[in-house]
Amino acid sequence: MAASSTVVPVVATAAVVPVLSSSADFSNLREIKKQLLLIAGLTRERGLLHSSKWSAELAFSLPALPLSELQPPPPVTESGEKKKDDETVDSLGPLEKGQVKNEALRELRVELSKKHQARELDGFGLYLYGVVLRKLDLVKEAIDVFVEATHVLPLHWGAWLELCNLITDKEMLKFLSLPDTWMKEFFLAHIYTELQLIEEALQKYQNLIDVGFSKSSYIVSQIAVAYHNIRDIDKALSIFNELRKQDPYRIENMDTFSNLLYVRSMKSELSYLAHNLCEIDKYRVETCCVIGNYYSLRSQHEKAALYFQRALKLNPRYLGAWTLMGHEYMEMKNTSAAIQAYRHAIEVNKRDYRAWYGLGQTYEILKMPFYCLYYYRRAHQLRPNDSRMLVALGECYEKLNQLVEAKKCYWRAYAVGDVEKMALVKLAKLHEQLTESEQAAQCYIKYIQDIYSCGEIVEHLEESTAFRYLAQYYFKCKLWDEASTCAQKCCAFNDTREEGKALLRQILQLRNQGETPSTEMPAPFFLPASLSANNTPTRRVSPLNLSSVTP
Repeated sequence: MAASSTVVPVVATAAVVPVLSSSADFSNLREIKKQLLLIAGLTRERGLLHSSKWSAELAFSLPALPLSELQPPPPVTESGEKKKDDETVDSLGPLEKGQVKNEALRELRVELSKKHQARELDGFGLYLYGVVLRKLDLVKEAIDVFVEATHVLPLHWGAWLELCNLITDKEMLKFLSLPDTWMKEFFLAHIYTELQLIEEALQKYQNLIDVGFSKSSYIVSQIAVAYHNIRDIDKALSIFNELRKQDPYRIENMDTFSNLLYVRSMKSELSYLAHNLCEIDKYRVETCCVIGNYYSLRSQHEKAALYFQRALKLNPRYLGAWTLMGHEYMEMKNTSAAIQAYRHAIEVNKRDYRAWYGLGQTYEILKMPFYCLYYYRRAHQLRPNDSRMLVALGECYEKLNQLVEAKKCYWRAYAVGDVEKMALVKLAKLHEQLTESEQAAQCYIKYIQDIYSCGEIVEHLEESTAFRYLAQYYFKCKLWDEASTCAQKCCAFNDTREEGKALLRQILQLRNQGETPSTEMPAPFFLPASLSANNTPTRRVSPLNLSSVTP
């Protein structure tokens, strides 16, 4: 999300802004509150509404000050550079709207560059200069200017946010020369969340709570977002529900809350949230995204896409709306529009793994495996411990007949915690294809153990496949008891019932003929003691011997 809703095309000079410094620690919360209130007024006066609200909200979470210590609010003046948006008529869709250029940017850059060299820019002027450079895709120069802006005016959250959007990895962060200020702690917590360094982010937010910001709804919402990013859905939902009780009129991050409700198919809760936000402010981008998610959950994808388009008319740089609109176009089989939407999302934030993953899915539909391999790799780089990215990569490698790489991906997906419980099945089928029967059997055993030990009554589509293969495998190995157990399990599924019955008859016939069962198979290939409906296996067999292919 952009750091502000409007940008002032007027260069402020150093004389306009009072001296605002930010100490390195949190020892004086009273002074911090005064600073936050003052910067809230200054940013509001300049049309930097997001920064103003962030500062005011954070100040509100601190103990109240006597009226005698409060500064009078600055006069509100009309401001903002709107020419580009005014020239973009409503008939243009959001995909075209994002392509409209501000022709004044180059002139602004020349003017601001001169003032920058003459050291005539204050913190807000530097922020504006950085935004101009960023819009001209001069990323390195923009980063340097935003860093300078944080030194000159460390209390301006918008400069920190813009800087955050340009940092792509932890290595870049290490080389930044940031000011030694308490605002840096909020920035680090935010950037750690964005870079998927969730453990570090949660520790930072906990530290901020401990020093006095325990009532900050911003911090609580960021913690919920952090849990959302690591797909701890129950924890994230719990925090968001508690936040709604504490601050029922808060709209920020409610689109993320709606994503969680969508994943859990909680239609009534999502409907209530959509109606509630519509009553509070129906012209907020978050509200439009929540309503879009509601219609998407009801499979009304045209209506969903319409609301995501509305969100983008309100703010063409709103990342979530681009990604969600790409998903809706995918549902409507409009692959060209989906690709365009995902590319816009990446333009806004190159760290959005969902957009890279969405592009991979789109090119997979178009049967272009080399393209989807590239995009899935980018998604995996951003989410190295997300099993969905690894499974998608494995499928790509399979289609390209790079089976060793596919093995690596499937095994790694299982090792990091397979969300969809499909990695082992795919690995087993790969071993089947390569006639590696023992490894295939072991994968199926692990799969069966995992789905039985998770404690959830969930229908797994590949369960019958696993039992069928194991029944046949044990039958070939002359392990009648194990083969019989698996064959009986096959009888519980429509697609394997007849095969299971036929195998049971064969086993009975061989036993009646006095055929001796084998006793030479190694232990890891035996099923647990019983796989009856009332006895779920909990023992984990030893890992596969894939040392040659394990990453």
